[in-house]
Amino acid sequence: MDAVLLKKEGPVAWITLNRPGKRNALSMELMKAFRKTLERIETDEAIRVAVVKGYGPAFCAGHDLKELVGTDYDLHHFRAIFQECTLLMEGIRRLPQPVIAQVHGIATAAGCQLVAACDLSVAESGARFATPGVKIGLFCSTPMVPLARVIGRRRALDMLLTGRFISAEEAKTFGLVNRVTTPEALQAETRAFAMEIAQFSRFTLSFGKKAFYRQVDMPESTAYDDAQETIAMNCLAEDAQEGMRAFLEKRPPIWNDQ
Repeated sequence: MDAVLLKKEGPVAWITLNRPGKRNALSMELMKAFRKTLERIETDEAIRVAVVKGYGPAFCAGHDLKELVGTDYDLHHFRAIFQECTLLMEGIRRLPQPVIAQVHGIATAAGCQLVAACDLSVAESGARFATPGVKIGLFCSTPMVPLARVIGRRRALDMLLTGRFISAEEAKTFGLVNRVTTPEALQAETRAFAMEIAQFSRFTLSFGKKAFYRQVDMPESTAYDDAQETIAMNCLAEDAQEGMRAFLEKRPPIWNDQ
């Protein structure tokens, strides 16, 4: 079976992690396939939003521990695995299209990292999240990078140092999850969220996502300097001019994605 599946539904790309028997653990094979899928999406001008979900009983249970346990493995082997994971997470962040995580079951360790690395997330009410590496002597060092930036230092340290599971509702309170819904409505809720975003200009979505991450960790005064130049440049874009004209003329805009 392919480790990652891609299905296009109008302006939305559905990325499915497809190792259900391993709870969609991030093997090297899966991570490389995932990155290639992102490359396909990036160049597809018809796609405005991407959704990541898992097939089977879980969203993602983190790294495949069978690739991390063994006396034959050296430092180069471990570096390669975590470098591939970093490239994947950074690829999600750099993707022009917004990425939504659709979470069911568990999202643990690098699976929780994947949720934090996505731009948005929707979870079913029974979903649970954890960075439990401390329990097996392997601190979740790479998952903590996006996690701390999304939920804050104290909350991240709570998860990292205790390894405890948090519920979907607690994850929403933390800011890790945007929306919580019933298991039966998860797919429909995620689709509605994606389509709500996909109605807008692909250019504007990409421009805005890039601008957001560029300024978010800047000091406020520096961020304002960057943002004022960004929005001034945005005004020159064809879709911005079309959108403003359409608003003034009380008609729907016609996007050219430029």
